[in-house]
Amino acid sequence: MRTFVAGQEAHGDIEFAELALGIDIDLFRGPLESETDGERAAREDAARDILADLRSEAEAGDEIAGWDALYADALTRTVPFLRAVSGHRSGTGEAA
Repeated sequence: MRTFVAGQEAHGDIEFAELALGIDIDLFRGPLESETDGERAAREDAARDILADLRSEAEAGDEIAGWDALYADALTRTVPFLRAVSGHRSGTGEAA
């Protein structure tokens, strides 16, 4: 079975959520693979700008933008499991 959102096929749960909500999860949460300091700074700047836009749209009465802002803000407080695990030393349970 194939799943479509707004005429685009979603290939997996994350892509379905991105298409349905209009939120790029990696932009707010960060990618699963490593990124340079410059890439992270640019991504975080873009995420802050988009979050500010969503909040202003919500204050202007756009309920969907308000929910998107809450979701995007929550994503900024998460750490992908694979990235969190790679920061630990094998067998010690301590951060690298």
